[in-house]
Amino acid sequence: MGASGLSADPEEYRRRLTDQADVQLDAWAAELMRDLAKRRGIVSVVRAFRSAASLSEAEFEHVFASGGGAPATIGHDGDGNLIVPTISLHALVPGLRSRTENGRERLIDFLVANFDELVYV
Repeated sequence: MGASGLSADPEEYRRRLTDQADVQLDAWAAELMRDLAKRRGIVSVVRAFRSAASLSEAEFEHVFASGGGAPATIGHDGDGNLIVPTISLHALVPGLRSRTENGRERLIDFLVANFDELVYV
């Protein structure tokens, strides 16, 4: 698996992620959000991202908008769950980096928290 950052367990995965360039981490986080949305739905992705990145609902909204997501597209589904357009999930990556001092670590936390969702091809 080498420089891909992948590993057989979450602890090794975290260690390998810390060696990756920011641009690679950002791409993996954005791709993972998109893939998770396809498999589990947007509510699950928003919940997982908020949890791993330790964001309140208001902080999530600020991160989304700061990353280029349209604030008017933030909403709630019929059950009251926070949602954003799936196509705009990528905005969370630059938004997290711009709104927090430890955005890199929070992105790594998100990737590691979803380690079991990774698909090895």
